[in-house]
Amino acid sequence: MRLVLDDNWTATVAGDPLRHTPRFDFRDFRVRVAEYANVEERGRFLLDTFGSQPWLWDTPDELRFDPEGRDLVGAEFQVAGESADPEDSARLSTTPAVRPGSLRADEALDFRLEVTAELCRAHGDTVLTCLRDLDVLDEPLEARIGIAPDTALLIQDGTVVGWSLTDPARYLTTGFAAPDPNPPSPATRRLLTECLDLITTPLLYEVRNRNPATLARLRALDKALRNQCEDRHRANALLALISNLVEDYADRPTGQKP
Repeated sequence: MRLVLDDNWTATVAGDPLRHTPRFDFRDFRVRVAEYANVEERGRFLLDTFGSQPWLWDTPDELRFDPEGRDLVGAEFQVAGESADPEDSARLSTTPAVRPGSLRADEALDFRLEVTAELCRAHGDTVLTCLRDLDVLDEPLEARIGIAPDTALLIQDGTVVGWSLTDPARYLTTGFAAPDPNPPSPATRRLLTECLDLITTPLLYEVRNRNPATLARLRALDKALRNQCEDRHRANALLALISNLVEDYADRPTGQKP
């Protein structure tokens, strides 16, 4: 299968998927699938590979390829902050099944990969799916390519139209740290859903507008994360963003801009 990622830039589905464990950096709201473990290593990785990457104020999603074999060696995706209505999320088909595979660039040239705009959340947030737009839901998907553990690209009419992360609670972390290898606790899964409710639209608007009921909910969530005794690595990953929202909107006097 040949895929179109940016105008005339194409890649072929070939090879084995990446073995890197996904890292769901909740504070930055992005998913990293790569070997680099800090900013310096990431900088070297970008210099040694080609593909899509940030440029000045532009922050597209990233697929990076090895110059020699042109095989996919890493990816980084921004989680969309616009949460689709439950009715739209329910329209997302579970077929076709994920097919493990990788990508091989047809040419060693840089390209642009637009960030996705819509977040579809499965029941219980067992899967997070980010789509180019909701028009994708009007037609069946052609394929799901599993480029890494629990990480897939969504294909429609030969074009990449989104990506998905299955069991996102498992991969919660902060920055470049590896996720906890132990399974997430049931409490963490529930808290992830509460966090996603508050940091995506429409409730995020209520947080920013300092709706009293929503801020009370935010403070209660902050307290629950601080008091969770088990699964601390993941709880801290969630808290890294929630505590910032509490500081900016719940603790800051009205009228002061964050």
